[in-house]
Amino acid sequence: MTTRETVRKTAYPNDHLARIVYDGVKEDLFEFRLMPGERFSENDLATQFHVSRTPVREALYRLGQEGYIEVAAKSGWTVRPFDFEYFENLYDVRIVLELAAVRRVCERVPMPALDELREIWLVPPEGRSTDSVKVAQFDESFHAALLDASGNAEMARMHRELTERIRIIRRLDFTSQERIRTTYAEHAQILRKILRRKADDAALLLRTHIETSKAEVRKITLHRLHTMRTRSAGLR
Repeated sequence: MTTRETVRKTAYPNDHLARIVYDGVKEDLFEFRLMPGERFSENDLATQFHVSRTPVREALYRLGQEGYIEVAAKSGWTVRPFDFEYFENLYDVRIVLELAAVRRVCERVPMPALDELREIWLVPPEGRSTDSVKVAQFDESFHAALLDASGNAEMARMHRELTERIRIIRRLDFTSQERIRTTYAEHAQILRKILRRKADDAALLLRTHIETSKAEVRKITLHRLHTMRTRSAGLR
């Protein structure tokens, strides 16, 4: 039974329904089932999720606040067009935060416990995951853990908010096994340098890792957008 069928057959309070609609629309955005620039209405989603317009409106308001969608000129909503300059600016901020975090981690006494990162990234090839969704989650956790280990709660909070904003394209970096293998290798190198308190080396590797990921994500996103637009045109 799908989530949408569950919603139709189960009585939930509006806040729970709003969360289901929020998660469902967000997944459609991440998978490009809702394309940048595409318009839709609250009634469309109410019908799709078998709910009233109230939880739909709550979900859309939150997605609008997070920058994924915007109110259309006359009525309804529009998926926010892709702005690569915006995303690249966010990546630049990410680099500043993570480089600062790595240096703080290397300077802390005693060194923060990074055992969970060791268990995920410092493993032989046969112990690595090949599941793109799981690796994307591991990747986010790796970078978030560096900010948490820095001991600066405000930096960590800013990083979490930034991560949420770039997730829509960042997760595309793990759609190929080659990128997954590269991520494992690069994370392992960065982590080993941190554990040895080689701050300069770790910072250099981390900057290169993020810059490479940014370039790859842009290429993959453009390809995915082209593919989805071509497929959509073929269905008309």
